[in-house]
Amino acid sequence: MTPFELTEPRSLREAIASLDAKDPSVRPISGGTALMLMMKAGVLRPSRLVSLGKLDLARIETGPHGELRVGAMTPLGALERSPPVQRGWPVIARTLRTLSNVRVRNVATVGGHLAHADPHMDLPPVLSALGARVTIAGPAGERSVPVEEISTGYLETSLRLDELITRLEVPPLGRRSAAYLKCTTRSADDWPAVGVAVVLLLEKDFIREAGVVISAATDKPTRLAAVEEILRGRKIEEKLLDEAAAQEVKVESDLHGSAAYKKQLIRVYLRRAFHEARAQSR
Repeated sequence: MTPFELTEPRSLREAIASLDAKDPSVRPISGGTALMLMMKAGVLRPSRLVSLGKLDLARIETGPHGELRVGAMTPLGALERSPPVQRGWPVIARTLRTLSNVRVRNVATVGGHLAHADPHMDLPPVLSALGARVTIAGPAGERSVPVEEISTGYLETSLRLDELITRLEVPPLGRRSAAYLKCTTRSADDWPAVGVAVVLLLEKDFIREAGVVISAATDKPTRLAAVEEILRGRKIEEKLLDEAAAQEVKVESDLHGSAAYKKQLIRVYLRRAFHEARAQSR
């Protein structure tokens, strides 16, 4: 690990001013669970780290329209244990229970988790399927971006170098039901070979709305728009799931499995996630 400067701003404005729009070696750090590992491995050699630990961005609350509002510095463990989350967005709590381990979840933050943009992470596909958005702050002010537009590739984001995620907003689940399933090739808390998030709005035996997002199979969380289109407005039948699962998906090989293996996993876990989401609606 190479020497670096550490700054600890006490306000959001000061934190943004401490970043450098032209220097990628200046990095923000929140929980640091991923960043420090990359620094130890020599993958990152920052000249300056801007700690966000003293910013007042660790709140969980419900907004005026029933939306979930989560500050970017909220630890993943706090989000997992939050009573409003467990009641109103149980799929988020369930997803977090199998994300890494308790020690990591108590340190890693919501904003850092999203900004890291590793395609194997569990929360981004769930939040994308739910239609969540983030507020991003920079020198020019704030902007709102869908979660699914944050990651642009492996460890790459749409964030500018002098911008920070400040808040996550998740719309009310309402009458929708949701499920997230993943396949790990080693331990249950390992990086997944494939993750599948499914969100459904069911009316009797018909699918009125469908959100399907996969992770760990491509270089970023990927919405399966063709699958959503097949499901939307159709009656729930096994042959419909067969048709949806048969859709071709471009998949990339990695250490957790070959592309052919992952394609088969997607077919299997898509069906399982659909059945679980349907069961949650009852």
